[in-house]
Amino acid sequence: MRKIIIAPDSFKESMTALEVAQSIQKGFKKVFSNVEYTCIPMADGGEGTVQSLADALNANIRTLTVTGPLQSKVEAIYAFADDEKLAIIEMASASGLHLAEPNNRDPKITTTFGTGELIKDALEQGAKRIILGIGGSATNDGGAGAAQALGIKLLDEENKEINVGGAALSSLAKIDMSEVHPLLKDCAIDVACDVDNPLLGDQGASVIYGPQKGADPQCVAELDQSLTHFANILTATFQKDVRNIPGAGAAGGLGAGMLAFFNARLEPGIKLVLEATKFKSHLHHADLVITGEGRLDHQTPYGKTPIGVAKTAKELGIPVIAFAGQLGEGYEAIFNNGIDAAFSIVPGVLPLNVAMENGDRFLSEAAEQVARVIALKSIEI
Repeated sequence: MRKIIIAPDSFKESMTALEVAQSIQKGFKKVFSNVEYTCIPMADGGEGTVQSLADALNANIRTLTVTGPLQSKVEAIYAFADDEKLAIIEMASASGLHLAEPNNRDPKITTTFGTGELIKDALEQGAKRIILGIGGSATNDGGAGAAQALGIKLLDEENKEINVGGAALSSLAKIDMSEVHPLLKDCAIDVACDVDNPLLGDQGASVIYGPQKGADPQCVAELDQSLTHFANILTATFQKDVRNIPGAGAAGGLGAGMLAFFNARLEPGIKLVLEATKFKSHLHHADLVITGEGRLDHQTPYGKTPIGVAKTAKELGIPVIAFAGQLGEGYEAIFNNGIDAAFSIVPGVLPLNVAMENGDRFLSEAAEQVARVIALKSIEI
């Protein structure tokens, strides 16, 4: 064995993707000390993507005070890779559901303005490409707040700026692009989006995601009507109907807003991360790829990191093994999607907090044992 690629996602609330990769390497090195190891922290566009790509690309983490979903100031972060002129942003850092206490959640007034402020800062740092993860939002404003933060004027019949929030979209009369941030024209925006909801209707942003953001049935109907009006104005302004594009309804319609205002590209998160890390270029002459995440189960084949890694490796015929904190129900589906073997790292029945606190030790020990099995070349069956 000459070369091993280690490309896991994070084990959420336990280890970052880089820490996971390092733990696996530590265990394997006890058996294969002369192998070339390449650790590539991965993510699928959701929580942890900023940290994973920051580690993979040696990017800097920037911390800003921005407008939170309820208009109070919050601390948010994003990563900037200077060599690639690439910014990695999670909208949840500025506009996430976790920033609104359950009893204060109200998608009629929550805004993506802070997400726009992160994009603005990235542009002014010199970003030529932005990867924007849009999971976990507290908002239902169609990306209107982000547009406003970037100089786009959303005006009512009296040429006054409309209020923030999903409900205010019903008063929108016209969109003025004359003062849009000038650096946007030189920056490509890729949106990491792993849902296919349209903007409107029974499968749209308001109906499917509104309730978890604090919307009762009456509020859901009001929000859907507001987004319908908003979509009509977008279509008239940009001659581009985005309402039924898969993913338009993601993050309270932020997907639709990014498509219309910024001509963004909506792609599966793992695809964007694989591109950003140039993952395939690392695979040449590799003998083994190791991946993993906190839990492998029946949902893993649907856009999750280990499957994206495995399918890319399989294009070159490279075997793939995966580690997980837990092998959940239906995990066997991964074997039809590029993963050859999977291992739980937990040595026995343990309280969750104990398992998470000892993730590094359990993972390196499990990796060592797997490496020892691989080393048993003399066995014939």
